[in-house]
Amino acid sequence: MNSKATTLAAATTLAIAASAAAAPAAVPMSAADKAQVHYRFEKVGDVNVFYREAGDPAAPTIVLLHGFAGSSFMYRDVIPALSDRYHVVAPDLPSFGYTEAPAREHYAYTFDNITRTMNRFTEQLKLDRYAIMVHDYGAPVGWRLALAHPARITAIISQNGNAYEEGLSKGWDGIKQYWQAPTAQNRAAQADFPTPAGMKWQYLEGVPDPSSVSPDGYTLEGMRVARPGNADIQLDLLLDYASNVRMYPQFHAYFRQQQPPLLAVWGKNDPFFLPAGAQAWKRDLPNADIRFYDTGHFALETHAREIVPVIRAFLDKNIK
Repeated sequence: MNSKATTLAAATTLAIAASAAAAPAAVPMSAADKAQVHYRFEKVGDVNVFYREAGDPAAPTIVLLHGFAGSSFMYRDVIPALSDRYHVVAPDLPSFGYTEAPAREHYAYTFDNITRTMNRFTEQLKLDRYAIMVHDYGAPVGWRLALAHPARITAIISQNGNAYEEGLSKGWDGIKQYWQAPTAQNRAAQADFPTPAGMKWQYLEGVPDPSSVSPDGYTLEGMRVARPGNADIQLDLLLDYASNVRMYPQFHAYFRQQQPPLLAVWGKNDPFFLPAGAQAWKRDLPNADIRFYDTGHFALETHAREIVPVIRAFLDKNIK
């Protein structure tokens, strides 16, 4: 190399070094920054997914998946309680909450398709590894995500998110008739399911003291389900729930083979999902932590103060 080239190379190296030295060091997020919940949208195909996010994106991630008669609003006490150490992401599923999704003529409201949307959502947010917390409909979405990408799931928390047939109460009997014969008559028999009154019942049933349930949740979700066309979407999803039951053996195989850490925090008076559904995990996951609370389907509405510390301890033990 001639002297001119040597001089130029040396000057370039010094410039790069000086630039690196001048660049500000990464500033850790403050406690206040981590606690701040952000409300965002992510466009995923034809679906504009609304989600709540808090915590440091560099920290271990937990994805919170809500169920029927709910939205990410149900996790309002969980998100700030975990955000000091974890990156918390809580989306609204298509047809729920603030997520903007197409009419049923343009989007298949099935659990397979919702899972495809949620999978793309996690990939667009570059969530390569994450724990999941699931409730109700969020459970079969979470189980499908785990089946598709088992290496991505670091741990599972289920709040009345079922995976076993013994967890299905007699409350499913009429719905099973709809599965077996999806006639107009059997569909009409479920018409009270996606109504504000039906949703309020789900929030209060099995709760020893109904005055302990804030009306905000069921009022908010009742207004959303009453949007034009949404009742039919919910009846489509209720029909497709049969696909989740058919997949139970696949979900069980995943649990047995992968042995993910699992915590079940269960409202024992749930009119739809019985305690036996939580206890059944012990067959496939002997180390599962199963806990019951004297409440109904929405255990976080009445027992967040008891449940959130249990979730925190479980994550701290299992997520490094």
